[in-house]
Amino acid sequence: MDTISLVNLILCIIIVVLGCVGFKRTKDKWPLYIAISFGLFGISHLLTLLGFKETLTAFLIGIRTVAYLLVIYTVCRVAFR
Repeated sequence: MDTISLVNLILCIIIVVLGCVGFKRTKDKWPLYIAISFGLFGISHLLTLLGFKETLTAFLIGIRTVAYLLVIYTVCRVAFR
């Protein structure tokens, strides 16, 4: 078992839950965007844990790239309101 991917998956799940709760409480879309980003990261960690790291390398790179771009977009929008 890949301990790093497992810890990352657990942390992603926590961030997704907190982002959804933050969105529900504030109706602000930015916590939701962060939740979506970390949901994508979580998918990549889950696929790694399930043994698809080698066969889905390009797909995992795509997922992580989209997630990072969404985080960058969100942080920029919040920082430069």
